[in-house]
Amino acid sequence: MTPEIRPATPADAEVCGRIIFEAFKGIADQHGFPWDFPSVEAGMQLATTFIAAPSIYGVVAELDGRVVGSNFMAEGDPIRGIGPITVDPTLQGSGVGRRLMEAALARAGDALGVRLVQDAFNTRSLSLYAALGFDVREPLLLMRGTPRSGPDLGYAVRPMTAADVDACGALCTAVHGVERTHELQEALRLFAPFVVEREGRITGYLSAATFWLMNHGVAETELDMRALLAGAGAMSPEPLSMLLPTRQANLFRWCLHQELRAVKPMTLMTMGHYQEPRGCYLPSVLY
Repeated sequence: MTPEIRPATPADAEVCGRIIFEAFKGIADQHGFPWDFPSVEAGMQLATTFIAAPSIYGVVAELDGRVVGSNFMAEGDPIRGIGPITVDPTLQGSGVGRRLMEAALARAGDALGVRLVQDAFNTRSLSLYAALGFDVREPLLLMRGTPRSGPDLGYAVRPMTAADVDACGALCTAVHGVERTHELQEALRLFAPFVVEREGRITGYLSAATFWLMNHGVAETELDMRALLAGAGAMSPEPLSMLLPTRQANLFRWCLHQELRAVKPMTLMTMGHYQEPRGCYLPSVLY
């Protein structure tokens, strides 16, 4: 049973969205975790958005003319970010996921690096990605909530503007060795990103404070990140939602003291270039 892999088209959005919802719901239900997508419609919306985005490469797998899975890869910045990859629950373990991943990696070619985030309790996907050459880099926790302490005096937290993108890109390069300028430009268009300033200069940012799938952030220091989270939480109508690398133990404890709650464990995996972060950071689901 060898699936045909082809580029995703707008006509695929409905079936891809249904599979995205059912696949994530299935693995979450097996392990007793909340669903990533609250409805089929939410999965369809994501599939529609990703298929239409010029900077995102999407492929589907077909068997006997029927779409049975999809995979997406962000290509706007030097590091490629894979996800979500999903397969019809009735066909998981059949090799469809491997073919979808191989198609994305072939497309990535000689890109500087490729990264993804997976549910740590999904040992099947963890094993597949490791077999394909991805290295485990960070244990993560999805955290959600509003910090109780409010804004931190001595820091200024405000919405990001287009004029901030270059400074934020330079900060990302200082922390990770690569910039994510395209993703920040998209965040300005689609979300409500924030920056934190200390002594009149930007020392941290969040790209999508309440939407963990696309929320990445960096800061020069842990104190900058704390001030950023406190300020963004005070200005956001919904709880913060983020992926926290738990090796940042003091920041993790601060989040717990601020009454943010842990939702589920995840894993950051990389292939190719990787610089150990030189500052405080939060990855998005893409990396």
